[in-house]
Amino acid sequence: MSLLELVDLHTYFRTKRGVVKAVNGVSYRVEAGKTLGVVGESGSGKSVSAMSILRLLDGNGYIHSGKILFEGRDLTKIPMNEMYAIRGNEISVIFQEPMTSLNPVFTIQRQLQEVYRTHQRVSKKAAEEKAVQSLQDVRIPNPETVLRQYPHQLSGGMRQRIMIAMALACEPRVLIADEPTTALDVTIQAQILNLMRDLQTQRGTAILFITHDLGVIREMADSVAVMYCGEVVEMAPVAKIFGDRVISHPYTEGLLESIPRLDKEPGVRLEAIPGSVPHPLNLPKGCKFAPRCKFATPFCREQEPALEEVAPAHSIRCLYPDTEKRRKEIET
Repeated sequence: MSLLELVDLHTYFRTKRGVVKAVNGVSYRVEAGKTLGVVGESGSGKSVSAMSILRLLDGNGYIHSGKILFEGRDLTKIPMNEMYAIRGNEISVIFQEPMTSLNPVFTIQRQLQEVYRTHQRVSKKAAEEKAVQSLQDVRIPNPETVLRQYPHQLSGGMRQRIMIAMALACEPRVLIADEPTTALDVTIQAQILNLMRDLQTQRGTAILFITHDLGVIREMADSVAVMYCGEVVEMAPVAKIFGDRVISHPYTEGLLESIPRLDKEPGVRLEAIPGSVPHPLNLPKGCKFAPRCKFATPFCREQEPALEEVAPAHSIRCLYPDTEKRRKEIET
């Protein structure tokens, strides 16, 4: 049994213009001690699917249907007081931008101690000791000095380490990392990724890693879920996603082809995916990716494909998953 599993999850938002189906039938699973990377463009539903797990949705958002199974328990059905006990203790989150997550008027010490005193009900002295230890765990030098500082006095990389320390304070079983390296330069990003990998090895934490950066996914993930328009369009082990690509979704192929590579000929332009993600209130008929897909046929624009297993542990939502066959289909 998977540690965490989403089963046919639908998360909607009520707006003045209608109901936005931000997550539309998403299923994926996270195994203990493993990392699932969730990748896709902005607006694909990555973060909403993750925030649905902890039921951290905006006031107009709600889970319409589906299951979120954590150790066999459906989190969509449990009362909120039980959900509060799971947040932070069993499942924790690292958000994208630390400066919007950390309180600017409180010291790091006060904010970090609050985690321990709220979730573990320890004394003030015990919380102080745990706060120092948690900063040492994320390799912050001079933790006693850092604890007395405010968020604005720290660098971006240091603030992100603080966020990781807070997220791991109660040793959760699952860590949701929502684009934790987006605002960091490449050197600091590599340090944060190495830190997360080392902590995962030490503690056996399962990680749900959300990003639009395929390079980070290749470095961190064991398996990958590619999302588009609120749906999973491809799911496979990371070696399959970045491997021979005999079978693939055209969207995944487009994302990979848009990455700069050192082995490309000088002067050759990157191949971008045309257009943009459609508005969620005006989704196309048939395959959601068809208007942007260079391989789309009239049948693609009429028939919506299901997510089907095309190889062991490899599922694709496409009528033409075989790359060679779909190229021949276009030529004819």
